[in-house]
Amino acid sequence: MFKRSLINRAVFSALLLPGAVLAEVEVSGYIKNETSVFSRSGQVTGEGKTMLDDSGHDSGDLLKFENSARMFVNGDLGEESSWHAEVNAIYDTEGVNSDYKGHLNYSQHDWLRELYIDTRFSDWDFRLGKQQVVWGTADGIKLLDIINPTDYRELVQNTMEDSRIPIWMLKAERNVGDSGNIQFIVSQVEENKIPGLNSNGDSGHPFIMKGVDTITGRVNGFQSIAPALSKVAASFNFNAVAGAFGASPGGLTPFGGLTVNGFAGGLGLSGFGGHIDLNGIAQGGTGPQPELGNANVTNLMDVTGPTAAEVNWNPAKPQSAFEYMSAATFATFNTFTGCSGVGTCTAADSFSGITTSWEKDYPNDADANFGLRYKGNLENGLNYSVNYFYHYGANPDVNLSWHDPSTGEKLRVQRALAGGGGVPNLATNLDEHLNGITDFSTPGNQTTILLRNSAGAYYGAFDPTLLNGTKGLGAPELRFTESLHRIHSIGTSFDYAIDTAFAPIVIRGEFLYDKNDTQAVIDKRLLAIGDLSSALKMEEADYFKYVLGVDVTVLKNLLISGQFIQFRNLDYKDTHRRCTTQAGQNVGAGAGAASQYTFDCSKYTGDLATLNLANGLNQAYKNKEFYSLFFSKPFGPSDEHRWNNIVMYEEGGGWWNRFDMEYSFTDNLIGTAELNQYWGDEDTQFGQFKDSSNVQLGIRYLFD
Repeated sequence: MFKRSLINRAVFSALLLPGAVLAEVEVSGYIKNETSVFSRSGQVTGEGKTMLDDSGHDSGDLLKFENSARMFVNGDLGEESSWHAEVNAIYDTEGVNSDYKGHLNYSQHDWLRELYIDTRFSDWDFRLGKQQVVWGTADGIKLLDIINPTDYRELVQNTMEDSRIPIWMLKAERNVGDSGNIQFIVSQVEENKIPGLNSNGDSGHPFIMKGVDTITGRVNGFQSIAPALSKVAASFNFNAVAGAFGASPGGLTPFGGLTVNGFAGGLGLSGFGGHIDLNGIAQGGTGPQPELGNANVTNLMDVTGPTAAEVNWNPAKPQSAFEYMSAATFATFNTFTGCSGVGTCTAADSFSGITTSWEKDYPNDADANFGLRYKGNLENGLNYSVNYFYHYGANPDVNLSWHDPSTGEKLRVQRALAGGGGVPNLATNLDEHLNGITDFSTPGNQTTILLRNSAGAYYGAFDPTLLNGTKGLGAPELRFTESLHRIHSIGTSFDYAIDTAFAPIVIRGEFLYDKNDTQAVIDKRLLAIGDLSSALKMEEADYFKYVLGVDVTVLKNLLISGQFIQFRNLDYKDTHRRCTTQAGQNVGAGAGAASQYTFDCSKYTGDLATLNLANGLNQAYKNKEFYSLFFSKPFGPSDEHRWNNIVMYEEGGGWWNRFDMEYSFTDNLIGTAELNQYWGDEDTQFGQFKDSSNVQLGIRYLFD
């Protein structure tokens, strides 16, 4: 993205110098196999193909069968310059799709991993090309190490060197004074690679986070739920115009006073009503258009089986889309549908739902990241650094917006109160605060979502300005836009060695202030009324993050390292609210009880890693803490082998432990073994991957 073509030309031009300059070339490398299997049976996030699909993997099933060959090439370019290339050929038979099986640009599977030139001019050392630059050294977590993006295809199991994505950049550095060093970076913009965060969702990948599944998962993801939900809306619109709910030539437009929970709670539409009827229409569609039925695929209703007795309804503890959208009106359902009719829409026409699209809105090739670091030490032995990085954050944002499917025009959201006879009052347009409304059972408080273009025309199967069957502009498009944002990252680090009678001790720390980063803000009140594009938003936030560590070496060569890690959100959102639905049965009430649910309709910062329909769209911690303990020890007659173990605990009850060992059979043949175990609360960053726990064996042959 950062003028890749110009950097490529510069590097390759240098490598095409006369052959005499390139006469001395050294080639080395290795071939490697890594085979890992699941250590427990289960189903990974996003693996089920329907709500009722509980198929998964068994303990011992293959997670990875990866074969690779990596070659390192080094050569001279005269007396002051040299060049380096790293070529990587790799294939994993267990990858869920082509992106995870073989080559993928700017990932762990990139063919050309590194290619750069080292040269010197005056007192400056320059490195130009595709490379890695490491600023931070914390165990198991990246804090200051933000120059290169990361491939999270195996979460944090891989070494930092392997998971770090080399990018094109210019690095310039020189020594200053007796002990200082200054470094400048100009680098390409590239994002982290996060499984599932793309248009296809990567179903079956073992390391999809719950938060990502909530966006792109085929069962729990809003990218799939929104079209499925709008098909249900289309079924209701057909039934309305066909007279199933009484004479209504305007379809669902007069039903701005009836909400989802009103229907599910038994208020009904001319004999229809109750959550069983809601589920029946949702899963089966309409007679003329059974394709509008969900067939228990996406998580529209909380179903645990195919019978009516296995359909649950509880907006106070939502598990499904309709429970979260309990205050959405049936007039909003009209907004989400289209009709094939010309001029007017009748029961003889076909009905359709919204479409979704995925768009990447990334910086262009002229954009770049810029970094500056100064390293020094004091006479007392304290080493320190000061860092500044002006960059695009590597974690992509995903925002939702409504658009005209033909022209692409972004549509305006209108929140209209129920007017006389239930018809939405087009003169009202509430702001995001809904003017303080929390009781959706009060007549007139029901709020309909309308969408209109710049000319003022409305979308939906029926025109809400008229009640005579006149067709609206049809179903809109819900667009998911993936983008990056600029961040100012200001950091510092230190380390200080102390010799004690017990053992040498190193105290170290890294600190980072991120200005203009983003956070996921969930507004459950807006979600309840069906305002999808406003209920799930990325908003600006500043963060302060730090790591404090102590390293000690005992028993000759056993390294023990402990860390305390904290991420502090300086713009944390936490507005507590309780709302009341239109009708329903409270938990524990007898059958047919006519009372309203109260439900959580707060606005808060969501936990991007774990928020999910199954956990109430998990709220993030204002200050999230991690603790780690790392052991490393060489062994063997000449210390030629090594084992390492890191265990990390996160606030909330999530655990990760990785044990790995390297054993040298010969100078050229090296065996490896690795155990990754996840456990604890399933709604934590680590605990959610308990069924992805695995054992891995590897063999590597070195050549030169």
